[in-house]
Amino acid sequence: MEATGGAAGEQLTLAGLPEPVLPGRGRSAARRRTAEGLEPAASLPVARVCIDLPPAHLDRVFEYLVPEALSADAVPGTRVKVRFGRQDVDGYVLARTLDAEHDGALQPLRRVVSAEPVLSDVVARLARAVADRYAGTLADVLRLAIPPRHARVESEGPAAGEPEASVAPATAEATVPEAADGSSPDAASPPPAHGRLSGDAWLPYRGGPAFLQHLAAGSSPRAVWTALPGPAGARWPDAVAQAVQACLVGGRGALVVVPDARDVAQVCEALDRVEVPPCTPERPGGYVRLAAEDGAAPRYRAFLAALRGRARVVVGTRAAAFAPVEDLGLVVCWDDGDDLHAEPRAPYPHVREVVRLRAELEGTAVLLAAHARSVEAQALVESGWAREVSADRAVLRSRAPRVRALTSVELAREGAAASARLPGEAWRAIREHLAHGPVLVQVPRAGYLPAVACGRCRALARCTACHGPLSLASADGVPQCGWCGRLATGWRCTECGAGALRSVRVGSERTAEELGRAFPGVPVRSSGARSATGVLASVPGTPALVVATTGAEPVCDAGYAAAVLLDAAVASASTSLRGAEDALRRWLAAAALVRPTTDGGVVLLVGDGAPRPTQALVRWDPAGLAARELAERHELALPPSVRVVAVTGGREAVRAVLARLELPPGGEVLGPVPVDEGGSGVVRTGVASGRARAAAAPAQGSFEPEVRALVRAPVAAGDALVRTVAASVAVRSARREGGTVRVQVDPAEML
Repeated sequence: MEATGGAAGEQLTLAGLPEPVLPGRGRSAARRRTAEGLEPAASLPVARVCIDLPPAHLDRVFEYLVPEALSADAVPGTRVKVRFGRQDVDGYVLARTLDAEHDGALQPLRRVVSAEPVLSDVVARLARAVADRYAGTLADVLRLAIPPRHARVESEGPAAGEPEASVAPATAEATVPEAADGSSPDAASPPPAHGRLSGDAWLPYRGGPAFLQHLAAGSSPRAVWTALPGPAGARWPDAVAQAVQACLVGGRGALVVVPDARDVAQVCEALDRVEVPPCTPERPGGYVRLAAEDGAAPRYRAFLAALRGRARVVVGTRAAAFAPVEDLGLVVCWDDGDDLHAEPRAPYPHVREVVRLRAELEGTAVLLAAHARSVEAQALVESGWAREVSADRAVLRSRAPRVRALTSVELAREGAAASARLPGEAWRAIREHLAHGPVLVQVPRAGYLPAVACGRCRALARCTACHGPLSLASADGVPQCGWCGRLATGWRCTECGAGALRSVRVGSERTAEELGRAFPGVPVRSSGARSATGVLASVPGTPALVVATTGAEPVCDAGYAAAVLLDAAVASASTSLRGAEDALRRWLAAAALVRPTTDGGVVLLVGDGAPRPTQALVRWDPAGLAARELAERHELALPPSVRVVAVTGGREAVRAVLARLELPPGGEVLGPVPVDEGGSGVVRTGVASGRARAAAAPAQGSFEPEVRALVRAPVAAGDALVRTVAASVAVRSARREGGTVRVQVDPAEML
């Protein structure tokens, strides 16, 4: 917050927010009385408020009169209740001023919900920037950034305005040698580090030690880091913890955003190892977890600890990207290609972009890290916005396991057995490596038999009510529709009349069952959201088969003796724009858990996967794949070389939005086309398919199929494109036009 003085311009405000758009000449509100006869505040009687209402045309600042009784508590950043129309709505005070821009009488604040100023100036600026970037509203972003209030938790800490305990910068003792080539991710010659700190995990990387030195010196380097696999103590959580430690040595705070709660736990354990402690009331200055999985009270407690300056480090999932860390010096985003980083609620921001905007607004250091590399991260490297931090090939070969692709060509000598889901060579490798430790088996599908077909004619088995695909949950289970959930008792094939079923797709549960029969006496552990044991965090180093769905691979401290990645064709068969990079990212995440080649570690990719990700996995070259994908997208004018806005909804509603657009130079509209164009019933945008929605709708109701239009423009005109789309949506909201419309900027899927 900042206070500025002056005759007509005196105000108390959250810095960087826009002026109110209400018209009219300002006049002093100090002498006004409200309609209820309340006395206005003697000082700064006008509050500028962001109201929590979804319509796009209400995305502006509204003015309210501050009664004297509420003046002490209604400071910028506090939650308030205000009257809007005929209802009381929530809002945040953005500023307090002496004069109003509005000429008419002002409504008074109804009440101050809490005297805690939960909206800091840096978060308010960031939320406004994110709303502008994604054609959304400030209220929508604030709902993502600020967790719901928990009154009991608020009363646990010091009251608003009470001074907090002073927090001294962290210190550490260890040594970080200079980089062998003197390289730096941000400058030709790094400044000297402030103090000595632990940095062993960064020694194998070009520019790694220099990156830590920049952090400790208070600089703000930006790096895209390709993490190596490695033993316990040298894995990615340890390197992230050491980067956080370097930032604390420089006297600044840090923020780490990871995809899920398991990653949060790994980073917190690594912070403990480098002696960055958890933040407690008795010992401020450490780290807190900020994850929705922890529950409402722990989440709000962690948020307040960061807001009040007691926690210097925040580790959390998606929404933690907005955490109000005091004197933020470093923002880390681990595995930015993971789809969990994409917010499913409007305005659908991605953590990577929130991090980028925050770095530019606050001047913080940035670390985008993963075993793989997203095309967007590669674009930041090639544009010069960030520097690459990676290891030499010799270091990579010493740390990575041996990777082999068992394609149909490789297995041709096995004859008909080459078409088996687990060919003989993979079976022999599993048996050999089980003598040395656990073996990981990655399966791209969950469940038992996610898809079945007629046992005679092999036509895909479908529901007789909605024509959805049938699946089996167990060997003796009843087929169930994947769309409407109906049980298909007494099912008969509509093509040949047979009642027998055969598997088309095999899930993790059936795979675990088959492996248990193939390797009797060997423990089989399952890890996945649908498995009986859930997602396992870790497994011991004793011999066992660990069957995991993609993304649910547990960590083994000793490293897996081997990994078998099944169904490569399924994992890489996608019409998605990022199908190849997603397949490689998932394979590398599993392969990174395997022991290096020097310790006998091996990774087998089974199946005829797409050539590009398969070759990139064998070479362990995620940067090469990302660079090639980016080059092709430049040629084809696809994101991230262009900016794209997807407009989805009813045909007439979409046409009305498109008709008002003032396209920037180079802009064009593609479509609209039906969302469920292929008739498969699968809609990648998250909108229900026309067939499924029609089946679920009441018989007497009407249904309008949804369409989608893509509006694209060059990157240089991207901001203008987003502004014109946002303006058209605001007009639609103000006119209360019929139908539904959803707007997504730079959607993950374009099909």
